[in-house]
Amino acid sequence: MLGLIVARLKTTLPSIIGVIVVTFLLTRVLPGDTAAYFAGPAATPQAIAEIRSKLGLDQPLPVQFVAYVGALVKGDLGTSLTTGQAVTKDLAARLPASAELTLFGLLISMAIALPLGVLAAVRQGSWIDHLCRIVATAGVSLPVFFTGLLLVYVFYFILGWAPAPLGRLDAFATEPPRISGFLLIDSVIARDPETFRAALSQILLPALTLAIFSLAPITRMTRASMLAVLGADFVRTARASGLSSRTVIGTYAFRNAMLPVVTTLGMVFSFLLGANVLVEKVFAWPGVGSYAVEALIASDYAPIQGFVLTMAILYVILNLAIDILYGVIDPRVRLEG
Repeated sequence: MLGLIVARLKTTLPSIIGVIVVTFLLTRVLPGDTAAYFAGPAATPQAIAEIRSKLGLDQPLPVQFVAYVGALVKGDLGTSLTTGQAVTKDLAARLPASAELTLFGLLISMAIALPLGVLAAVRQGSWIDHLCRIVATAGVSLPVFFTGLLLVYVFYFILGWAPAPLGRLDAFATEPPRISGFLLIDSVIARDPETFRAALSQILLPALTLAIFSLAPITRMTRASMLAVLGADFVRTARASGLSSRTVIGTYAFRNAMLPVVTTLGMVFSFLLGANVLVEKVFAWPGVGSYAVEALIASDYAPIQGFVLTMAILYVILNLAIDILYGVIDPRVRLEG
């Protein structure tokens, strides 16, 4: 397994280098002038030129790239012109909010999609199977921003069950001591049930929005994978041996059907990180997605480059975790590695 992990890390290095190069070039061809934006509409050409020189934007692209890579080697992602703080500090403050929202939405989706996919495969052609198809179709058809706005309109505006979609906590709650950055976990560690309930009520609607978006691929893959496994010889042998249906489905069929499902979960998690950008804007969630959008509007290069590089590293870590899970679920993967 260690050799497999090292081999995977070696193959990811060219991808990270490619992300750094492409992101640097793309930010330089974006419409808009960073110096003119921050100088203001009443600035003179001389003032704009001074700001451009101070930011190093008057240098040739190869010189700017060398300076950027040199700063990356030192762990410096630059300074955000919008917030006036280091990009690493901004990302460290906002990344837990995005990660908590994404993971919570994925957990809700898994809690619904996995049992629904298994039941749809076991009772093929039943009403559960038809419900699975409806859920899959609805999840694919609804844009994530529309689902979020619809949930806000129904549960906040009409029914009044949900709090105002204005961030991670309402104005009357106090943030617990920062340990993990996840408010739900930190409030449990601090033994603060009031803050836990406040954080849970705020995260439910945006997490449910992401869950609805990710239901379709997880449900369909679980159903298809279970159908393939249920028709295998070892499942028929287990049933002929007199084992109960629960044992056959839970112990033999489901575990062997998990490999493609785990792959789908990794892909869905990647999609949710991208969908977070829209959800965070709808619910005023202070995550890295909204941070990147604000920087993009202001033509602020450093936060955009830091955001893209952080997402690329997260994808590498995610793929590595999937490879490790493969070895845990199926020992044959470790032997092949």
